[in-house]
Amino acid sequence: MNSRLCLNVTSSLRSRQWTYRHDPSTLEAFASATDLPLMQAALLHGRDVTAEETEVFLSPTLLNSLPDPSSLQDADKAAGLILDHIADAKRITLFSDYDVDGGTSAAQLIRWGRGLNYTFGLYVPDRVKEGYGPSKAAFDQLKSEGVDLVLTLDCGAAAQEALEHADKIGMAVIVVDHHLMGKAPPPALALVNPNRQDDKSGQGHMAAAGVTFMLLVALQREARKRGLDNDVDLKSLLGLTALGTICDVVPLRGVNRAIVRQGLKVLSLNKNIGVQALADVASAEPPYTTYHAGFVLGPRINAGGRIGQAEMGARLLSTEDSQEAYAHAAELDRVNAQRRQMQDRILSEALEAAQSQASQPVIVVAMEGWHPGIIGIVAGRLKDRFRKPAIVIGVDRESVPAVAKGSGRSISGVDLGSAIAAAKEAGLLISGGGHAMAGGLTADPDQVEPFRAFISERLSADVEEALKNDSTKVDYVLSGSAVNDELMRVIDAVGPYGAGNPQPVFAFSDVTVTFAKRTKGDHVRFSVTDAGGVTLSGICFRAGESGLDEALLTAGTQRFHALGQLKPNVWQGRTRIDFHLSDLAAV
Repeated sequence: MNSRLCLNVTSSLRSRQWTYRHDPSTLEAFASATDLPLMQAALLHGRDVTAEETEVFLSPTLLNSLPDPSSLQDADKAAGLILDHIADAKRITLFSDYDVDGGTSAAQLIRWGRGLNYTFGLYVPDRVKEGYGPSKAAFDQLKSEGVDLVLTLDCGAAAQEALEHADKIGMAVIVVDHHLMGKAPPPALALVNPNRQDDKSGQGHMAAAGVTFMLLVALQREARKRGLDNDVDLKSLLGLTALGTICDVVPLRGVNRAIVRQGLKVLSLNKNIGVQALADVASAEPPYTTYHAGFVLGPRINAGGRIGQAEMGARLLSTEDSQEAYAHAAELDRVNAQRRQMQDRILSEALEAAQSQASQPVIVVAMEGWHPGIIGIVAGRLKDRFRKPAIVIGVDRESVPAVAKGSGRSISGVDLGSAIAAAKEAGLLISGGGHAMAGGLTADPDQVEPFRAFISERLSADVEEALKNDSTKVDYVLSGSAVNDELMRVIDAVGPYGAGNPQPVFAFSDVTVTFAKRTKGDHVRFSVTDAGGVTLSGICFRAGESGLDEALLTAGTQRFHALGQLKPNVWQGRTRIDFHLSDLAAV
C-alpha cells in the first residue's frame, strides 16, 4: 500500500492516482517544529521547505534574498562598459527576445536609461521570419545603422555563430541571458549569465528579467561611484521584473520568490501606464496576482511576438505616453483575441488528429497551415490531455524549400530535448533541440513520419516508466466547513504560487453533486454538498475536454471524492470562494 495514497484513490475518473504531496508520517512533527497550523504546515512540508527556511519563505524580502550583483560573473564589468558608452554618447541597442521575459528586461533598461537622459535603441527579431536570438543579418543591419554596442537580453548565450560574426565585423556585444549554454562562451565584451560554466552565484534559476534587475543594481552602484545622478528608484522596476519572472515559468524559490512577492505589490500600484492600459483593455484590476501576470497580462504581451509585431510588448511596458500605451494595449488585445481564435482552431484539429495516437508513447501531429507562433501552446494542451509528451508541427509547403516547424512539451521524467537532438544527429531534422521539458525542431515535411517513428521508439521506455510514477499531488483533505476567509489568508501566506511552488490542490471527501449546468466555453458550473451538509460551489473548466462534464451533469445521487483548487471570485465588489474542480473519484 502506498503510504502517501490520498483517500485510497488509485484510479479517478481521469484515470489518476491521488497521492499526498507531503509525507503524512512526518507532518505533525514538522508542524510542531514550525508552530504552524497543520494545513499550512502541509503546504510547506510538501514543497520541501525545511523548518529553518520557513520564516524567510513566508516573509521573503529583497533584503534577505537579493544576492550581491558582483556575485554574477561579468555583472560589474558589463555595468562599467555600458556607462562608458553612455558617457561617450555612443549608441546602445537592446536586442531582446520577443517574449514577456525579453520585453520586461528591455523595458527595465529603457526606463532606467531615461533617468540618465539616455535613450536605448530597441531591436526585437520577428519570431517567424528571423527566429529566436541574434543572427548574422541582424548584426549586419545594426552595424550599418551605426550602433556601437548591442546588449542581448534573454538570448545570445548560445548564439556562437552569430556572435563570432559580430566580432568579425567589429560589432561590440554584451550578453545578458539565463539560458543554458555550451562550455565555450561566445565572444562578447561581457557575458552576464548565472548559467555560464564559471559563474559561482548559484542563481541559475533566475529569469532574464531577474538577471537584468541584478545588472541594474550593479549599474546604479557604478553610476553613484561616478557621481552620476539617476532618479529612477529601482524598486519601481520590480513590477516588470516580477512579470517576466512569472511568465518565464522559473521556480518561485529564493530570490525569485522575493522578486515576485514584492514586485506584484509594485505592479498593483498601477504606476506603469503600459500595464495599466493593458489591464484596462483586459478588464482586470489590482491587486494583481500571479494569475493576472501569467494568464491576463502575459498572453497579451506575448501576442505581438507570436504573430508579427515583436517590439510592441517592450514598447508598451516602457512608454510614458498614455496615448501610445492605450493604442498598443488595444492592438495587443485585438491580436491576442485573434491568437486565441487561431489557437482554438489548431487545438481542435490537433486533438482530432491525436486521438488515433492515444496509445502511442509520444503524440506527434502535423498539418499544413498551423502557425509556428501557436504550436507550442497547443503542444502543452495535448500533453495535459494525454499525459504524454506531445509535439505539434506546422507544415509550410509554400516556402522554398518546403519546411515543417515543430514545438514539443514533455512530462516529468522524459527528456524530450535530448531526444529531439538525437533525431537531428540521426539526420531526420534540419535543426532541433531544447531541454528536458520542451523542445523545438525544423524538418523537411517528408521526414515527419520517420521522425514520429524515431521519437516514439526512443522515448517509449521512458514514458512507460514515467507513467508508472504518475499521480496527482494533493496538499490536504478539507471539509466544507473549513473553507472560509481565514483559510484563504493562510493559503495566501504560502504564495505567490507558480513554478516550483504549485497552487495548492485540496480534496473533499464523500460529496454529492447538487447542481450542475454547462456554460459557454465547454465549462460546467456546479455545487457539491459534503457529508456535513456544507455546500461548495465552483466551476470545472474545459469539462468536456477532461471528460468530467458527463459525471457532473448526470451524477444523481452518486457520491464522489472531489479534487481541485480554491480561488477567490470577485464580482460587483463582493468576494466568494470558488472551488475549481480538476478531478472526481467514485466513492
